[in-house]
Amino acid sequence: MRASLPRVVVVGLGPAGPELITGGTRALIAATPPSRRFVRTRRHPSAGAAAPAESCDDLYGSARRIEQVYEAIVERLVTAAARHGTVLYAVPGSPRIAERSVQLLVADERVRTEVHPALSFADLAWSRLGIDPLAAGVRMTDGHRFATESAGDRGPLLVAQCDSADVLAAVGLVLPAPSAPVWVLHHLGLDSERVERISAAELPRWRPVDHLTSLYVPAMADAPAAELVRFGELVATLRAECPWDRRQTHRSLRRHLLEETYEVLEAIDRLPEAPLPGDSTGIEAGQGYEDLEEELGDLLFHVFFHATLAAEQGQFTIGDVVRHVDAKLRRRHPHVFGPTADGGIDEESLAAGWEQIKRTEKGRGSAMDGIPEALPALLGALKVQKRAEAVGLDRGGEAEALSRLRDALAAPAAQRDEQWLGSLLFEAVELARHNSLDPESALRVASRAAQEQFRRAEQA
Repeated sequence: MRASLPRVVVVGLGPAGPELITGGTRALIAATPPSRRFVRTRRHPSAGAAAPAESCDDLYGSARRIEQVYEAIVERLVTAAARHGTVLYAVPGSPRIAERSVQLLVADERVRTEVHPALSFADLAWSRLGIDPLAAGVRMTDGHRFATESAGDRGPLLVAQCDSADVLAAVGLVLPAPSAPVWVLHHLGLDSERVERISAAELPRWRPVDHLTSLYVPAMADAPAAELVRFGELVATLRAECPWDRRQTHRSLRRHLLEETYEVLEAIDRLPEAPLPGDSTGIEAGQGYEDLEEELGDLLFHVFFHATLAAEQGQFTIGDVVRHVDAKLRRRHPHVFGPTADGGIDEESLAAGWEQIKRTEKGRGSAMDGIPEALPALLGALKVQKRAEAVGLDRGGEAEALSRLRDALAAPAAQRDEQWLGSLLFEAVELARHNSLDPESALRVASRAAQEQFRRAEQA
């Protein structure tokens, strides 16, 4: 049955110039009339060997995703094969290596596809790197799918299709550390050939990257979890293809981020009291943790979304965010990661040291610098008091706070203005702090209790 189908003959043009095209490929090209020849792209050093031929370069500018380009190529070839009976399709390198359009053709039941072997860029790569891929256990992967297919892989990896700075940056993001070594293989077999060893941190800035650039990654140990990488790709897809996501900015997302943060707080408030470390009495499955899991996911989406927006502007990526906070937390925990770390430090000394490290890092002249103006008022007051305490400027203990609170309550009615009320609330926060209580959470608990009381009154 398939023998009677229209036929597509696929040949490879080799990894570099015409001198690396096989004799079999040349014979097949010569036996095919020019009107039945197609090349995937003319942007290849040996594409002229198939000339004259129809190019598929025009399809690259009319599709939003690379997969749509390959699908359109298949439709063009299937249509031509149905019209002529047999067509020839010439692709760069070897048809069986990193050629998505050929994979789709082979799977398409409307045509009979014959794939002929050819030299690939990998043959030159093994020679330049001086390695036996079988002995080294090298796996090949596509740069455009590297994040989802290779996250967690331990390597070594030969990465094809690294045709843009964006692809290089995406590969660098998945590598385990900025210092991880990578070999850039560029224009192999041409006079402009470059084989360079660089670090993962240098990948986003390496030039000149084009469709004849590939990478060799010797090791991938300790790479980020594949789930997070796939999630990053999902966010990028939404940003590119969802009308609502496309029109968002950092500022337009501000209120949504605030709402998601409050929803996380509400989910936390609904949790049962957690056991202390070492307590053998566990918490049953569920009990509010499903809500917290969901809300944390929504909050994580905003973290990835803001990082995606920043990456579009060339500012930073989610990998930079993770690396920055990792380095910051290590700096701010010398009692854990320092050369003399022994864990023997009390919480009071820890808080003072933390604030001093932050002031030094950010060049703040005052302990009051850097307190966000947008904080809820009770939380802001607590932050002011804790900062003052950390630098030895505490306003006294619980007794002093109670005394000031009594004095404020005894003020005559004529003096009870906004300033008076602010002082009263500030002292209430002071009392909460001295009793290790969160005033923001405590007020929410009281408000919920009042709501329940009002509901009961309404029902009565």
